[in-house]
Amino acid sequence: MSEPLWTPSLARIDSTRIGSLRRAVGAADAGALHRWSVDHPGEFWQRVWDDCGVIGDAGDVAFDPGDGSVRGGRFFPQSGVSYAENALALRAGRGAEAIVAIDENGTRRAFTWEQLRADVAALAAALVGAGVQVGDRVAAYMPHVAETVITFLAANAIGATFTSTSSDFGVAGVVDRFGQTSPTVLVAADGYRYGGSEFDCLPRVAEIAAALPSVKRTVVVGVLNDEPDVSTIPSGVRWTDFLAPHAGVPLACLRLPGDHPVYILYSSGTTGKPKCIIHRALGVLLMHLKEQQLHCDVRAGDRVLYFTTCGWMMWNWLVSMLASGATIVLYDGNPVHPHASRLFDIAASERLSLLGVSAKYIDSVARAGVRPVTSHDLSALRTVCSTGSPLSADGFAWVYRDMKPDVHLASISGGTDLCGCFVGGDPTRAVYAGEIQGPALGMAVEVYSPDGVALTAADGKGELVCTRPFPSTPLGFWGDADGSKYAAAYYQRFPGVWAHGDFASWTEHGGMVIHGRSDATLNAGGVRIGTAEIYAQVEQVAGVVEAVAVGQEWDGDTRIVLFVRLAEGVRLTDALQAEIRARLRANASPRHVPARIVQVSDIPRTRSNKISELAVADMVNGREVRNTEALANPECLAQYQARPELAV
Repeated sequence: MSEPLWTPSLARIDSTRIGSLRRAVGAADAGALHRWSVDHPGEFWQRVWDDCGVIGDAGDVAFDPGDGSVRGGRFFPQSGVSYAENALALRAGRGAEAIVAIDENGTRRAFTWEQLRADVAALAAALVGAGVQVGDRVAAYMPHVAETVITFLAANAIGATFTSTSSDFGVAGVVDRFGQTSPTVLVAADGYRYGGSEFDCLPRVAEIAAALPSVKRTVVVGVLNDEPDVSTIPSGVRWTDFLAPHAGVPLACLRLPGDHPVYILYSSGTTGKPKCIIHRALGVLLMHLKEQQLHCDVRAGDRVLYFTTCGWMMWNWLVSMLASGATIVLYDGNPVHPHASRLFDIAASERLSLLGVSAKYIDSVARAGVRPVTSHDLSALRTVCSTGSPLSADGFAWVYRDMKPDVHLASISGGTDLCGCFVGGDPTRAVYAGEIQGPALGMAVEVYSPDGVALTAADGKGELVCTRPFPSTPLGFWGDADGSKYAAAYYQRFPGVWAHGDFASWTEHGGMVIHGRSDATLNAGGVRIGTAEIYAQVEQVAGVVEAVAVGQEWDGDTRIVLFVRLAEGVRLTDALQAEIRARLRANASPRHVPARIVQVSDIPRTRSNKISELAVADMVNGREVRNTEALANPECLAQYQARPELAV
């Protein structure tokens, strides 16, 4: 059995909230506590409500099992709650900082809790004045700045539903998302900075606003210029002018049923426009408070940075830190600009308690030779979180050798679909290289064989599933009136059991390893991307007949590989590849751009004439192809195996 990289001291265990919970329920160890949390959901989630400081009306029922399926359970069905009220409570003392926003140029803006509450109150009043009502949508096309957080909290305070995507998305990608959810107000930045360059978004904002007939007002935030030109923006108004008439209004947060939609996230599908996942306010609040206060040991007064964009669910997760009284530190820009130690500079200067990054980031700074252990004062840092893709054993080793030997490294995994974690860190358990420490409390996680049999560590890989209800199951998909698409997405493979497409295996220590996607959804750099968005752009390029995109496990992460079938006589030249990449970057996003483009003569199809992405993904990743009897042309698979282009 391997030796742990880190073992918490008894004093550290005793100081954590999860340690207190273990003592309170008489659990001998972490495994016993997890079993109790799953077997007694009503008592466990009531403790989360009470111990993590939820503000609201809980009602008399903590858990209603419904029909016994994951989808049927409900938590606090009689509750009344406001996410914004919880996020804006003065838990850390007056005068303390609630948000610190830092940009690539080093400009630092700080908002005290009082300032944040005042700005949220003013924007909430402005939204009401613009005609936003309970249940309407407020959309943000924004970089990772304080105004995005303020927009979300103001929308929630008046009972509207928030939805966002990041400023590096192209017009088509934004309209494909917001066009489905019909926002009443669009908040957008005039531009953003990345890698030392400035990107003007005003032409895109004008085009997007014109393409969204539901939008009554477009509010433009000056990120590049204090007074952005809004003359070309339909119903455009500057952020400062929009808020000014409402300065000084009191903050009022509307409490609504716990299942009221708090926000809509987008997880792209493979057969059409992105799925619009509707999340319930209390569900994500409970999940995030549990994950942050119990699994990540976050406390009031802590300072937390998670490197993210507001098009990734980790942005939503970060904002929930406010509900624990923690200061959230926002960094907008390239995390290795102007040098690879940029985030560690911030960790030291801001005295971060928790730093969250992607596994890909850890790998990149390790390769760059960064050694914060000798160059930065990280004495305040207790926890490092890693997500987005599996963190390699070498990545674990780098953290403890070259970053900070006494830090709790919490590798976590979940998804946009639940806006939370199935498995994650535990500050009371040892950390082993290459392993996520264990299942999250309250989550009945299993690894299933194709036949639905629960596997053990000795059995190898299987499908990651959750067999019992949890609070942040989505309300459904926007526009899916009968719920059929929602049911097919998560509950079809194993009836009544949640499965969203991850390969996983248990370890001998009770931990877990995530091995990548088991379905056709791409997961590049931690952001899930649907293939339909790629095909919609690529197949408009002259000479491209059809395409298939898959994720290739590569260098500890996943990269996108695009196979194209071209018209007769057309060859895949450097110029054609550049045109494909440029179109995807401009009209979808930089994350949709493939790492490799390969020409093929045929693409595998099922007997019902559907492209079989799973078959291609299996070939590219060296797995046995599943269900070849369903293919009409299995002979074409040979050209997807051992391609020299895929070995570099």
